[in-house]
Amino acid sequence: RSFSLDDFEVGRPLGKGKFGNVYLARERRSGFLVALKVLFKSQVEQEGVEHQLRREIEIQAHLRHPNVLRLYNYFHDRRRVFLILEFAPRGELYKELQRCRRLDATRTATWIFGVIFEDFGVPQPGFYPLPHHGGAASPQSTWGGFGGTWGGLWGFWGAPSPFLGRRTLCGTLDYLPPEMVEGGGHDEKVDLWCLGVLCYELLAGHPPFESPSAADTYRRITQV
Repeated sequence: RSFSLDDFEVGRPLGKGKFGNVYLARERRSGFLVALKVLFKSQVEQEGVEHQLRREIEIQAHLRHPNVLRLYNYFHDRRRVFLILEFAPRGELYKELQRCRRLDATRTATWIFGVIFEDFGVPQPGFYPLPHHGGAASPQSTWGGFGGTWGGLWGFWGAPSPFLGRRTLCGTLDYLPPEMVEGGGHDEKVDLWCLGVLCYELLAGHPPFESPSAADTYRRITQV
């Protein structure tokens, strides 16, 4: 079935990213709730990430996993691309961390266990991935994707070959591993680094290398 924006009642914003926003939306005919990701073509073209967007749609549309938010469909108009995504009613882990300031050891262990042993994606059903962490690791998530191709709801997906390293510098500064900062090649092992950063942030309430400036953060990361 083909969709247009007229098929949806668009509600409150769920999140904001570099290329657009995500909104809660209801499909008018069925009443089904979805997360509607709206990307502006001008911004995508300006950053030269058209290929990544096509890959995101291609990969996510074929994934079926209980811990990965589904992409139901997509459509576009003259200015925007719309991705119709599964809605996670419990919100974002990051907002939960903001509310609690930090998590205790038991709750942190539960989240980390979920990330490791549930392969990839959202460690507890009903939560979005961390939007401010999406896109740094290979595959394209700084805290998920052990052996998989999981990306944040506000980031881009990737499916790199397991035999080829990458040199892409992308993602949230606080979660970048030393090999990315230093410009070397990297592989799926960067996910282990990001898992450690996530664990620290959940326990302490802030990232381990947080600094007043980007240069200071880079320096602290490379001095580990």
